[in-house]
Parts: sequence; structure tokens; C-alpha cells
Amino acid sequence: MKPAVWAVANQKGGSGKTTAAVNLAAALGELGRSVLLIDLDPQGSATAWLAGTPGRGLETVFTDNGNVRDLATPTETPGVSIVPASPFLVGLDRALAGEPGAEAILRRALSGLRGFDLVLIDTPPALGILAVSALVAADRVLVPVEASAMALQGLADLTRTLERLRERLGIGAELGGIVVGRFDGRTNLAAEILDRLRERFGALLFRATIRETVRLREAPSHAKPITTYAPSSGAAADFRALAKAFTKRTERRSNA
Repeated sequence: MKPAVWAVANQKGGSGKTTAAVNLAAALGELGRSVLLIDLDPQGSATAWLAGTPGRGLETVFTDNGNVRDLATPTETPGVSIVPASPFLVGLDRALAGEPGAEAILRRALSGLRGFDLVLIDTPPALGILAVSALVAADRVLVPVEASAMALQGLADLTRTLERLRERLGIGAELGGIVVGRFDGRTNLAAEILDRLRERFGALLFRATIRETVRLREAPSHAKPITTYAPSSGAAADFRALAKAFTKRTERRSNA
């Protein structure tokens, strides 16, 4: 059976996108899910977190019919494999300029993928060919946002992008869920932003919020997700709660 494909995206930088992708993947792995994390961000933050160094080959998916399954590398995190970022991704916008149907290449490459329950795509914040490819390839989009005044603007921008893709191409992901990260429940602003997001997006907003903790900030430098670096921490508990809710939402979608 074809795995569900989710892009983890936000056009606003610094939204905790990679933190969400890596730690959600790890928490889903704890639940027995087989997850493939594709690091489509040329900066390679998810790759550095889970695999150490960038790989070579992901660019061939776009330029030479490369096989995604062949590029998947198991990690030390149970249940999680990664397609590492490639330094050659930086030049793809130029390489594919004017290429007919370039935005659908990744979608076709993932259409025959088997052996995983779920694919998560960590996307770059810039809206170039890589980010658009992820949004076209995915079934749904998970949007991590900060509990800040800019959260609503970033969501509005992404929502418009998804609408334009479906209008122009007839394909593209739906907004599947929103998760608030770097959440400090002691501040009035965080509670206010959460209320505004709930009022605007309703059930799309996951109830699980991700607390801002020192342990979560430390985890990348130790090359471990929070669930193994600090398994008893509040942030680990938050990601486990998110993984359970995410799994239910994904299963409802596949059974619909």
C-alpha cells in the first residue's frame, strides 16, 4: 500500500519545521510506524540531526529519474529512515528552470514507493522548485508555527500557495494540520495566539503543543531526537501526544 505523504512546511523561516519533522518521525517510530523522512532542505538540518552528513543522490530524483527507495538510509532512531539532503539541491531551481512539469517530478517518484507507513518531507522555507515539489507530491501539509504574532501571516501565505497550486495544476496537498511549537503557556501572548488559531482553523489545530525547553534545543547537537535524548522531558511527552493524534488523523484520512 502506498504510504501517506505529508510535507512539513511553512513559508516563514524559523518556525521549528525541522524540529517538528525529526521529532514527530521519532515519536511515530516509537508507535511502531515505519517512517521515511526526506530532507528536501539544502541546508540539511534534518540530515545533520539524524544522519550526520549530507548525502549525494537526492538531486538525481529530479534530474535523472533517481529512485527514492534506493536513497533511503536507516537511522539509529527506531522506525525512521532518511533520504539525506544533497548539497547539489542548491542548484535545482536553475537546473529545472523551464523544464515542463518539473514541479510534479517528486510526486511521480513517490507514486510507486512501498515499504513505509508514512513519508514526511522536510521542506525549505523559500518557495522555489523544491518546496513546490513537496507541496505537489504530498497528500497533506503539517504546518509548524510559533506562538507569535507572525504565525497567522505565515499560515495565510501558505494557504494561498496551496490554493494557487490546486487552481493552476489541479493537484497539490491539502492543509492537514497545524502544530504550535516553542509554546510558553505562562505568557498571555502565547495563549492569545493559540485562541486565535483555534478560532480560525478549528479542528485543523492539533491540541498537542510543543513546549520550548532547553533539552529540545540541545537535542540536535547530540544527534538524537528528543524522545531518545531526553525521553522523560516535557517536550518528548508533547511529541508523543502529537504522534498519537497525528496517527489517528492519518488513519481517518486513509479509511475515508
